[in-house]
Amino acid sequence: MKIALDVQSLFEEKKTGIGWTVKMMTENLLKDEKNEFYLNYFSFRNQNEKRKRLEEYQKKNTTIACCKWMPLGIYRRIWNLIPLPYSMFFQEKPEITQFFNYVIPPGAKGVKAVYIYDMVYKACPETMEAATRAYMEKEMETSCRRADLIITISEFSKQEIIKYMQVAPEKIAVVPCGIDHSVFHDKIKEEAVAKMRAKYHLAEPYFLYLGTLEPRKNIPVIIRAYAELRKRKGDHIPKLVLAGKCGWGYDAIFALIQELKLEDMVLFPGYVEETDKPAMLRGAVCFLFPSLYEGFGIPPLEAMACGTPVIVSDAASLPEVVGDGGIQVQREDYESMSRYMEQLSGDSAYREQWGLAGSEQSKKFSWKKSAEALLEVYKTVYAKKKDAFSRM
Repeated sequence: MKIALDVQSLFEEKKTGIGWTVKMMTENLLKDEKNEFYLNYFSFRNQNEKRKRLEEYQKKNTTIACCKWMPLGIYRRIWNLIPLPYSMFFQEKPEITQFFNYVIPPGAKGVKAVYIYDMVYKACPETMEAATRAYMEKEMETSCRRADLIITISEFSKQEIIKYMQVAPEKIAVVPCGIDHSVFHDKIKEEAVAKMRAKYHLAEPYFLYLGTLEPRKNIPVIIRAYAELRKRKGDHIPKLVLAGKCGWGYDAIFALIQELKLEDMVLFPGYVEETDKPAMLRGAVCFLFPSLYEGFGIPPLEAMACGTPVIVSDAASLPEVVGDGGIQVQREDYESMSRYMEQLSGDSAYREQWGLAGSEQSKKFSWKKSAEALLEVYKTVYAKKKDAFSRM
């Protein structure tokens, strides 16, 4: 098959979930030499820099295709008013065109596939910025109509798409996310953990949240759980590390920390370089992720692969991902979270038990498996399309 991939998200400086999904899926898809791939991107500015970044993806079966004359931002603003076909910017004629970031522009060639990770803008609109929510409201219905195939990342998200977008179930394929087990594993050396702690000025031991600081991640529950633990045990408890870049609405997090007088107990190392994440996860007493809504939830899976116990909320897709390998609490139940934090920090056997359980659960997921599953979906959908065309 000839498969075009929209790889615009590869150029994000500080990648979050979508950016890493695009990177890891692209890398693993290109390993299949039976297919021919086109990497499509827009580059009105910084053309040489972007081209250089894509050199690592250049293979015998890969063509890098760049549109240099149309800024992507302008194209996105006008495509509903002036529906310039996506295919006019790229010369190839793919049999599959894959978009990774919720929307499909007009006029793409072949089977039009799109990743829709979740329905957070419908299910939890209050946790999103107004501009982002408005953009999704504007584009999603059209994208679902244009799509021949919708890829989502959990059974939970599939049901959400059906519920909110009235999409036929057979149009949606579930391809779970993965992790890179050569990077995230439980054999990370103590020297690497110590070096990371020095770099980010982390005390030992520590509880860890790692992700964007934004309302959807439910960080106030972590802070309240930690405050309860401090009430019971005093200051001789692990520090709380809230790592990651600030999203929107993060002021409420700092305000709560001040209200509960935790300023000396909570550390904010900021955005964590990808190369430092495994050591940071491995060094934690446990990983805390009581998110309100997740299409999948890669961070707790990465922590589990590192042998670190996780406490997650029982919301959305998280039970599906962590299975029996992680501790689940109701999403607002900070008291239960606090008790589990106390037990994990005070009982090494209990911590080891959950570390081993999480490590086993994480083995069910890898980017290699995800890419292989996606290619099988392509084959099935394309065969159906070819059969339909032959009968016309």
